[in-house]
Amino acid sequence: MKRTVTKIKNYTPNVNIVNNNNLEKRILNILLYSLGICAFLYVLILGNMTFNIVARQSLGIHARTLSNEVSNLELQYLSLSNKVDLAMSHEMGFKEANTKFAVRKSLGTLSLLSNDF
Repeated sequence: MKRTVTKIKNYTPNVNIVNNNNLEKRILNILLYSLGICAFLYVLILGNMTFNIVARQSLGIHARTLSNEVSNLELQYLSLSNKVDLAMSHEMGFKEANTKFAVRKSLGTLSLLSNDF
């Protein structure tokens, strides 16, 4: 046992240790930073999706209310359009327009002759 201990003591100063300038710590730091960045991006994307879903639901509610307003206006239009007639238009001050159209006289006449065969 003493021989092996003395051999190790004699060989130890002659061994060159490879120094990688803390390569393991650098790799660990890179992995931890990339994990942090991925976690941040995950939270950011998840938050954006949540806000978009909430906005879509509120827009859907707004679209339904607009659709209800449009259908009510259509019903009002139909009820009012059934009341419109010639007597109502005269009461409101409208009158029929007498139009005179320009008529061009023909330059000649066309007479069809009957063929007696």
